[in-house]
Amino acid sequence: MGNGGDRLSIALVGTRGVPARYGGFETCVEEVGWRLADRGHDVVVYCRTLDDSGDRADTFRGMRLVHRGAMRKRSLETLSHTGLSVAHLLRHRTDAAIVFNAANSPYLPLIRAARIPVATHVDGLEWRRAKWGRGGRSYYRFAESWAVRWSDALIADAQGIADYYRDEFAADTQLIAYGAPRVDQESDLLAELDLQPGGYHLVVARFEAENHVDVIVDGYRRSRATKPLIVVGSAPYADDYTRRVHGFADDRVTFLGGVWDQRLLDQLYAGAYTYLHGHSVGGTNPSLLRALGAGTATIAYDVSFNREVVRGSGTFFSDAAGVARAVEAAEAAPDVVAERGRLAHERAADYDWDAVADAYERMCERLALRELSRPKRPVFAQRTGRPARANAAAAANAGEVTAP
Repeated sequence: MGNGGDRLSIALVGTRGVPARYGGFETCVEEVGWRLADRGHDVVVYCRTLDDSGDRADTFRGMRLVHRGAMRKRSLETLSHTGLSVAHLLRHRTDAAIVFNAANSPYLPLIRAARIPVATHVDGLEWRRAKWGRGGRSYYRFAESWAVRWSDALIADAQGIADYYRDEFAADTQLIAYGAPRVDQESDLLAELDLQPGGYHLVVARFEAENHVDVIVDGYRRSRATKPLIVVGSAPYADDYTRRVHGFADDRVTFLGGVWDQRLLDQLYAGAYTYLHGHSVGGTNPSLLRALGAGTATIAYDVSFNREVVRGSGTFFSDAAGVARAVEAAEAAPDVVAERGRLAHERAADYDWDAVADAYERMCERLALRELSRPKRPVFAQRTGRPARANAAAAANAGEVTAP
């Protein structure tokens, strides 16, 4: 354990908290957090609460939970919750803190002023999301540079994200991808939905433009596929986009909304003939990793993040016509789909949550020992579009964390 065997106190800040019911950050917090707690560390997870209903647990899987509210507005929900969380953290200092989401970087100077060593998990290219207007995109660009300036270390979950921070900011990162869960091959709950293993295609995604659920549904509608398409997901702030997605559907498409029963969700992944993945800006995605862990052949949107994860176990699309071709080809070649599923299961073994927890533990040990120092870099991105290799080398020589 940390400090040559000493117990560390570690704060995980900036997410919706645990149990994980939303996205990649929450999945990472739960999977890493309980493992660190199981190793004897005092892990504090800040959880977002939007109402006063229900009991609030004090602990979960060995982690201590601190509940704080948030403003009910998309542009302020994350920042307001993190602000309340940081206010608590400043009064209850820990040996190390991990802040998730570069959007929370304005609070980093306060954390550092309290002499709490801090690393920032920078997420994907959030400023590329269509849901943000010009002001939102400008803010995220600024927040990225602020994270570079004020973090003791940066964490990227995909090589493409690490490359972006090196090229834009001459900033080295610790490359720590997510883990892939081991999904049991059970199917007893599928009958309740009138589904059979191998009898449907699956989409699991929040309804956001960058996840291309509309493209997938539109492409499927254009295809001659006979297996139905099951769509899991919704979005609290995207009514127009949701209507667009539903408008493309025909009677072969079934929308389940959000599925919070993890056992049912796992059975949906494991029983799917193919899993269609449209995410394009978020780095390594837990939904894609879950499909790999289930041994399900994947049809993914063609971006570097997805190619990095899927490799030879999947095929790719870039538009609705590509979805139609891929779905039809899959239904015409079950032997090929079965082989791709086998390769997916093999690929999942490369994403191990125990190894991920090891990497976080080592980082927290180095933070607590103050072996990592704040980068000395300008606040704003270079915006030249060209890699700053010389500056990156200089940064590495300053003793910062580097990607493996």
